[in-house]
Amino acid sequence: MELKEEKEIHRTAQDIINQLSVILRTAHIHDPGNIAVVTAIERFLLLVGLITQTESQIKLELVGEFFYLNDTRVRYPLEYLLNFDFLIREFKKREIGKVIFLDGLESSDVQVFLKGFIAAGFSDAPYDTFSGIMTETDNIETGSLKKIAEGTDADARKVIKRVYYHAVSFSQGVMTKIQSGEKVNVKRAKRIVESMVDHILEEEKLLVGMTAIKDYDEYTYHHSVNVSILSIALGQRLGFNKRLLTELGLVALFHDIGKIEVPNEVLNKSTNFTEDEWKLIKKHPVWGLKAILRLRGLDATSIRSAIVAFEHHLYYNLSGYPKVMHYGELDLFSRIVCLVDQYDAMTSARVYSRIPLSPDKALSIMMERSGSQLDPLLFKFFINMVGVFPIGTLVMLDSKELGLVYESDIVFADRPRVMVIIDSKGKKVSGPVVNLTEKDATGRYLRSIVKTLDPNRYKVNMAEYLL
Repeated sequence: MELKEEKEIHRTAQDIINQLSVILRTAHIHDPGNIAVVTAIERFLLLVGLITQTESQIKLELVGEFFYLNDTRVRYPLEYLLNFDFLIREFKKREIGKVIFLDGLESSDVQVFLKGFIAAGFSDAPYDTFSGIMTETDNIETGSLKKIAEGTDADARKVIKRVYYHAVSFSQGVMTKIQSGEKVNVKRAKRIVESMVDHILEEEKLLVGMTAIKDYDEYTYHHSVNVSILSIALGQRLGFNKRLLTELGLVALFHDIGKIEVPNEVLNKSTNFTEDEWKLIKKHPVWGLKAILRLRGLDATSIRSAIVAFEHHLYYNLSGYPKVMHYGELDLFSRIVCLVDQYDAMTSARVYSRIPLSPDKALSIMMERSGSQLDPLLFKFFINMVGVFPIGTLVMLDSKELGLVYESDIVFADRPRVMVIIDSKGKKVSGPVVNLTEKDATGRYLRSIVKTLDPNRYKVNMAEYLL
């Protein structure tokens, strides 16, 4: 009975967040006094009443990429995904970290909230503007957004860069140790992955942005870390708790461990593989399974790592390799890693494929594979996570500027934030970062993407801008 009640409370929490988003989106279109806004507020108050029957308040808090309601994390339901992401983006834009709705909340209080929220969207000091207007009501309390660390965006980037390259270095060390028969420190691997999980929960776009910086000289190690980061980020969108995210990050980090058995002269070959060499490459899932099972101190995570190492090239419809007969459904982690592995491989300059695909081209190919090679539901979540134009995509704008996609917009999938790197006069610059959802006084977009470009052709060094 208690479990059923918990599920009902969680569903109400999801409905409350969704309805708050509905109110704000409706108020962007209509005047706050419009019947559509008033009706949306009434529906919101009914939902709030379901919680305040047993609790004195509703505390809605934004932590990283997730909302917590009365200190319980609220998972993303697929049908509310766009509204959840809209609300997260708008809260961050206004630097709002916490809103507390007290018992006795009325329609007039929500109207004050709307007034403050809309005014903050046009302010240079958004949270100050918002909190100033919120003094007009006694039934709503607010708090500012907590950042990953005190300091500037540049400080956060330094932290993220250190976390990323620490993981790459560890990945390289693990493969070297396994090759030489040395013991691997699994506890250290867990600490590194836990650190990545913490930073993704706080600053997802920065760590995911690191995966757009490709280095083919150390492809195997960067690839393992990239797959781990993107898997964690996807797991977060699926509503995994921190323990599951850490386990997913660990198994993803070790997914290609079987490549230690592939001779370097084959793995690092700069020309196309021969048929025999491909046969050798295709053995790495089985070798990965054996390598993990040989590790000391086997536990549930090790077993799952072995399963994922074996399954990550089998594909959703089992048409991949190694060839199997009468095989059951793939592990959920395997389906996640399979998807992420393909995306990072296609967008990386590997030793045997010097020219990578642009992120949007890779997504186009993956779209065709959805339902056959790739789990279609997971792919929908992945598209929502990376956007139509993923971070690192080089784009030409109708303003005759060239820019790198800096941050995706989940609501306006084709209108990300873009860092301008070549201005309209053809001069190389480092910014500004522009939001493609911005409009002029007549309602026309200030900038739009005309087409995507090949960064290799324009000799664009991703690291120079994304770091």
